[in-house]
Amino acid sequence: MKKALLPVAVLAALPAVALADVTLYGRAHVSLDFLDDGADFSEFNVSSNSSRLGFRATRDFGDITGIMQIEQEIDYSNQGSNWASRDTFVGIRGDFGMLRVGKFDTPFKRARGPANLFGDQLGDMRNFTRAGAGRFDERTPNTIHYQTPDFNGLQFNLAYSLHEGGDASGGDDDALSASLTWSQGDFGFAVAYEWFDDERSQGGRDAIRLAASYDINDLTLVGFFQTVDHDNDVFDSEVYGIGAAYKLSDNWNIKGHYLLRSADPADSDSGLFAIGIEHRFASQLRVYLNYAMVSNDDNANLNPWSQARTTGTPGSPGDTAKGLSLGLRFDF
Repeated sequence: MKKALLPVAVLAALPAVALADVTLYGRAHVSLDFLDDGADFSEFNVSSNSSRLGFRATRDFGDITGIMQIEQEIDYSNQGSNWASRDTFVGIRGDFGMLRVGKFDTPFKRARGPANLFGDQLGDMRNFTRAGAGRFDERTPNTIHYQTPDFNGLQFNLAYSLHEGGDASGGDDDALSASLTWSQGDFGFAVAYEWFDDERSQGGRDAIRLAASYDINDLTLVGFFQTVDHDNDVFDSEVYGIGAAYKLSDNWNIKGHYLLRSADPADSDSGLFAIGIEHRFASQLRVYLNYAMVSNDDNANLNPWSQARTTGTPGSPGDTAKGLSLGLRFDF
């Protein structure tokens, strides 16, 4: 850990020398959870939930701005992290938009944003959208990404991952991701497409995703849909659902969603229900209490706690996995 953090300490001191704007940032997000798989597992757990530490640097060169970021995951629940394990890239931006190269969330992954009520928490929708070999919501390596300027709330993203390993093998292991997002007033919308070639580690597959949100005073309504077509038909699936968040006061809000995952083969469907209440002391500090459950058919063993968190015990086939989570998140 000390060796991993040393480059951050050194590079954070560079602005005075390099004349670049450098920002050190991070997130400490932990929770105390009681998790029950509906069969043999029923325990209290501590989870670190996509906690991170990173820095960004920018420098203006007339009409062009150089940009870079290095970000790593921090595990507050146990120990260790991998340097530059999260969104890490270098690129340029200007009136033409943005162009960058590195490893980072795909446009498809970010397109769930309008409906992402429980991101990095118990009940995260990625427990369904990243299930099994038909998984999406990936952070692809060796990727070139172009983002257009913002045209009155409309923006297009295109990313191409040349290969998966450290060196191109000449095989069919590339990937393509694209999204179109629109934000106008109280309405937010995203549509995305993603394709992985057949030698990718999870197999060849493609998917379409739709996400939307609409604000009505203190109420936000959301909707989500994803369909996956895998080279192996066993991993085909559809995920769709609705949710809502309501602002009780300046500091309190409540939220909930329900998603259904319809999957092949037969008797492999699952339903996810989550509800939570959150108190924000300030924009950078919050606490929350969530309850979530996943009901499984006989050939499904999903749960509401495995994604974007350090808890990983699988669910039990045909049973209802449920959990209660008390969380603390501090952004800096």
